[in-house]
Amino acid sequence: MKSFTVNGQTMRYQDVGTGEVLLFGHSYLWNSQMWQPQVAALSQNYRCIVPDLWSHGQSDAAPDTMHSLKDYAGHMLALMDHLAIESFSVVGLSVGGMWGTELALLAPERINALVLMDTFIGLEPEVMHAKYFAMLDSAIATQSFPEPLIPQVVPMFFSDNALQQTPEPDFVTTFRTFLTETSGSQVAEMGRIGKLVFGRRDLIDEIDGLNLPVLIMVGEQDKPRPVLESYLMQDAIAGSQLIVIPQAGHISNLEQPEFVTQALENFFETLAR
Repeated sequence: MKSFTVNGQTMRYQDVGTGEVLLFGHSYLWNSQMWQPQVAALSQNYRCIVPDLWSHGQSDAAPDTMHSLKDYAGHMLALMDHLAIESFSVVGLSVGGMWGTELALLAPERINALVLMDTFIGLEPEVMHAKYFAMLDSAIATQSFPEPLIPQVVPMFFSDNALQQTPEPDFVTTFRTFLTETSGSQVAEMGRIGKLVFGRRDLIDEIDGLNLPVLIMVGEQDKPRPVLESYLMQDAIAGSQLIVIPQAGHISNLEQPEFVTQALENFFETLAR
């Protein structure tokens, strides 16, 4: 992991491979290791930059000056400037797709392509907004993920197929263990990030002004970001492609790593022709 400082806070990131640059954004409550299957394959032909979101993984808490995902997109642009990378593509899952879209709007001349996975760039639906903020308030108040919350949170991230496997997949066990063992100020800071995620602004009307290749992918069993939302984004983004990932939930790249990796390779190979 390498380090980069923004407003006095240290961000950690992976920098693997050589070639055209792919900037990855992981899901809320995960970290850069989430992308390991894709980075292992794609770094054979591409340079993969994979940061830990603020207060996730090995990155510090977000700078006090960060008040939105647009601010975070600015931090990503600063990282690219630091690495002297002029143009790149963004592969973002969940919050990664949200800030990835903000970044594409912030610096459209520098973004070659955008992949939006298991994400939604419109407003959070009102009922879910209230549910998520109640969960975040509970986590922030206790500086933990309270034990009754964990059985509610874990199933949101995975397909029923994954949850019903015996023994359960490693990525499910690892996520449950993370929620159980993480406490203190890190949880409060993650809660702060969560409120920026679920209180994000609506980008649906703005995104149509972008003229770049966009691939949308979504797990067919994604619970927090249902397939319908991806169809709404496809309708809003001229020329975008949509792939529904079979037998996958929200963390689709770990549930169907080969399918996702092949789809990404095909997309970027097509752009290179």
